[in-house]
Amino acid sequence: MPSLNIRRNDVVKILAGSDRGKSGRVLRVFPDKGTVLVEHVRVVKKTVSSKRGQRTKGGIAEHESPINVSNVALLCSNCETASIGYKVQGTSKQRICKTCGSELPTKK
Repeated sequence: MPSLNIRRNDVVKILAGSDRGKSGRVLRVFPDKGTVLVEHVRVVKKTVSSKRGQRTKGGIAEHESPINVSNVALLCSNCETASIGYKVQGTSKQRICKTCGSELPTKK
């Protein structure tokens, strides 16, 4: 499986599915499955039972479900959606937007 260009805390736009057009922050990346978890996108309901001895309350809980990485696009601050490229300077590798050439923030 190739490495993913999308990282945690990136802002992405949903390209396909019932939440098409929404944008949100990436909460978690699953590179082995090729999916990402996006904040407030693809929210599903799950029944939760109360645990005896713990203070959890049972009922219906809502949480995000992973979405395939092919259905999201990274948002650039200058242009709308970004095609991601890389620029190598010495030993560092920087992500850039291929459309406008601006550097995308990387967090290590």
